[in-house]
Amino acid sequence: MRENERAGFARLAFEMCAKHLDIHLHAITVKKENVAAHIRNDENKLYNYMIRLSLLECMASQDQVTFIPDPRSIKVESGNSLHDYLQTELWFPRQAKTVLVTTPLDSKSCRGIQFADMLAGLIQQRFEDKCFDHMRTCVRYLRMKRLFFG
Repeated sequence: MRENERAGFARLAFEMCAKHLDIHLHAITVKKENVAAHIRNDENKLYNYMIRLSLLECMASQDQVTFIPDPRSIKVESGNSLHDYLQTELWFPRQAKTVLVTTPLDSKSCRGIQFADMLAGLIQQRFEDKCFDHMRTCVRYLRMKRLFFG
């Protein structure tokens, strides 16, 4: 996005969250160079772990969750799907009764994924370009976790 588009998106995200307090923005960032090499060899496991840390608590408080990942982010090299991993984590360690419905959609046909991609762009700009300008606008509603920064 161009700078004016980033600013407009951040403003609209803030306004949406201020108007609808049941909307929560979640983000997780990882400093990959601080992650052990044997873990980086399978990016899918790190991705799954990050999803669990970011969303499981919110998922566990619901009766049913529709999880809509971008299909490009789903890899099945290990033979275990993200859906099964999350459902198992919900039912056993969390003892939640949440039913997880996973419906992969391509970002071009899902406004929610497009929104997440744009928010990720603001966060990426913050960490990679050291530019906090646009993220500052909606940070009040952003629940951010940082991994392997220490």
